[in-house]
Amino acid sequence: MFIGRERELAALNKLYESDKFEFVVIYGRRRVGKTALISHFIDNKSAIYFMGVESNAKQNLENFSKSILSYHTGMETETSFLSFQAALEYVFKLSERERIILAIDEYPYVARSSKSLASTIQLLIDQYKDTSKLMLILCGSSMSYMEDHVLAYKAPLYGRRTAQMKIMPFDFIETCRYFKNFSPEEKAYVYGIVGGTPQYLLQINDKLSVKDNIKNTFLNPNSALFEEPENMLKQEVREPALYNAIITAIATGASRMSEISGKVGENTNICSTYVKNLISLGIIEKETPYGEKESRKAIYSIADNMFRFWYRFVPENSSIIARGASDLAYKRIEPHLSDYMGKVFEEICRQYLWKLLLSGECPVAFSSLGRWWGNDPKEKCQAEIDILAEQDKNTALFGECKWTNEKVDLGVLEKLIKRSELFPYKNVHYYLFAKKAFTKGCSDRAYEMGNVTLVRYEDIVKSI
Repeated sequence: MFIGRERELAALNKLYESDKFEFVVIYGRRRVGKTALISHFIDNKSAIYFMGVESNAKQNLENFSKSILSYHTGMETETSFLSFQAALEYVFKLSERERIILAIDEYPYVARSSKSLASTIQLLIDQYKDTSKLMLILCGSSMSYMEDHVLAYKAPLYGRRTAQMKIMPFDFIETCRYFKNFSPEEKAYVYGIVGGTPQYLLQINDKLSVKDNIKNTFLNPNSALFEEPENMLKQEVREPALYNAIITAIATGASRMSEISGKVGENTNICSTYVKNLISLGIIEKETPYGEKESRKAIYSIADNMFRFWYRFVPENSSIIARGASDLAYKRIEPHLSDYMGKVFEEICRQYLWKLLLSGECPVAFSSLGRWWGNDPKEKCQAEIDILAEQDKNTALFGECKWTNEKVDLGVLEKLIKRSELFPYKNVHYYLFAKKAFTKGCSDRAYEMGNVTLVRYEDIVKSI
């Protein structure tokens, strides 16, 4: 089942229809759906698809040759080109007569085995770009390799690409399209548990409860997701043990670099290097209070929901999971799920506001939004604001998100108003987001003020 990626497909089709040489770089984390996107795009088009393997140059050249000759002759053959240059030049010459797509998937495997490949591609692009109708796609899962050896200024292929796409996990709206049988609340929990990575979503069965899905995947030693985070780290980094320790520290509450360093038992300089690598992989994110680009108040959190859920709950229950006691493990996890969902709900609410902005329905035309935290000099305590978005120096939006079964009361609105007064904005609009509903007192005050929007989670799902 292929869903989503409408923008990416539209962009690829537009490039395809140009009927001139195009060079597209597609990259993104493993499991995010890059191969599915390419396969869907080239379906019913004249295309040569080749996936590199983690082997030597000879093996990759033989496989590449088979892909080319199978396209051209329609037959499987054991014949092989003498070099990658000869194979690629053959494709460039073929494409002078017809529109052809050449998609090289897992390009880093091929390029690592053949050190001169990037320079060879550069040479042939420069030679044939004016006469060729080739659409060349290089795709890779190694984010650092693609950024450093394909997209970077010093890379041989720099300046040759005509487009690049960083493929990201699905957002909440796209994720909901996977599941027809879940209730709205179940969809939120599933997004919080596995995020928007297509390969992880395929492990979820919407004919079962969230409880049974958690037991069948994260609490089942035989499932594909049970060892996924550790296996993925082994593929991406050289010292997975320390990376594991850092992610675990963050998942269990360490958010500042000094706290992470203390829990891991390494100095902050070493931890900082490892954290930067995790950020580049899209596993960890660095946050600063909204409006502060560089701040000592920076905190770190797990960006990927599947990693966040796994590291929060699986390692501490691994012994009983290994003994097949999934019911017992779930009983230990269940009391913490609502609290865990707080951050997930904030993310869903932020995505909802972006949707309103892009459709022209948001009362504040912000250019970015985020969280804010800092000192409240009036109350002499630390204060947090779930959502803050600025339109200009006079206009801003403040939001608060509550994932709780109780109705959100007037006190939540009053606290948000007080915290907004820490800022000099004259024109302010407030958003309160509730899992269930609002008290009459809160609703009446919002109506009276006129610059408050109350949004139930149900309203967000209905807008999808």
